[in-house]
Order: sequence, then C-alpha cells, then structure tokens
Amino acid sequence: MDSGAEGRPTAARRELWGWLALTVLGCLLVLLAAGRAWVRVAQAGAQAPTGGDLGPALTPVALAGLAGVVAVLATKGAGRRVVGGLLALCGAGAAAATWAALDGAAVTGWLGEHNALHGASGLSWEIVPLWPAVAGAGAALMLAGGVLAILRGGRWAGMSARYEPDAAPRADDDKALWDALDRGDDPTDSR
Repeated sequence: MDSGAEGRPTAARRELWGWLALTVLGCLLVLLAAGRAWVRVAQAGAQAPTGGDLGPALTPVALAGLAGVVAVLATKGAGRRVVGGLLALCGAGAAAATWAALDGAAVTGWLGEHNALHGASGLSWEIVPLWPAVAGAGAALMLAGGVLAILRGGRWAGMSARYEPDAAPRADDDKALWDALDRGDDPTDSR
C-alpha cells in the first residue's frame, strides 16, 4: 500500500477530530453564554436578564446541536448530510436568537415585566457585550460545523467503522472455504 493511501484515513480522522472539537466548542459556548447576564442594570437590586431569558431558543438549539454532533458520528452517507444540515440550522437558530436577544424593546420589556414588583420602571441599562459575542461565536462554529459535515462528512468514518470487515479479507476467507470444499475437507470441522 502506498503512503498516500495510508495517510488518507489519518487525515480524515484528524479532520473528524478537529470538526468534533470545534462544533462541540460552539455548542458549549452558546450554552455558557445563555446562562450569563447580558444586561447591566444601573439601579441596585434590579433583576438583570440572562441570554437565555432574552433568547429562550439559545439553550434548546445548543442542546440540539450537541445531539446533532453525536448523530453525525453515528450516521454515514445521506443521513450524515441531513444531520449536518440540521446542525447548521441549529447554528443559524442560535445566531438568530442572539440577534433577537439584543433588541432594545425586548430588553426593556423584560426588565419592566420582571422588576415591576420592585417598583422599578424606566430602568437604565446597557448590554454586556462579552456574552452576546460568545454566543455569536458559538453559533458561527455550530453553523460551520453543520456545513462542514454536509460537505466533508462523507470522508469520515462512522462509529461502527472499526467493526465493519474489509472487503479483501472476506473474499480471501470465502475463497479458502470453497477451496476446502473442493478438496473434500469439512471447513466446519475444527480438528
């Protein structure tokens, strides 16, 4: 076997591991950002919303993205491309939820609704830019991971690849069985 043929599975495996790390990182970044406060409120004692409060879709699409990563690993062929498309949609959904969470009217409405019992109205607030940026980066990684699974996933081995027999050894085993029968030997006899 030439060294180019031996290098291809290694390169595909390295690509798969890189894809896995970046896509899982994207999902985890979205999950992390969804649990952090995205707004700083000037008044003491006022409740500030998290990314998940302002963008309720962030956590579900990140969890669906993690499930999609496992599904990409478990599937092959057209199934892998379909799951890659769904993973890309999760990334797009996380990006859309991040964008929608930054809408000023949504923030003001949330603050008014959740701080009304404290007698606070017309609260002054500002966006904490770190966590929306983290969510946006995670969404971009999820989207890229889905697109990469569509385009390059066919080259990656599936979870069951190590248990699938190679075609050549099976053909050699079959030939050996037929040769034993031609000689009059019983191939099932273990003696």
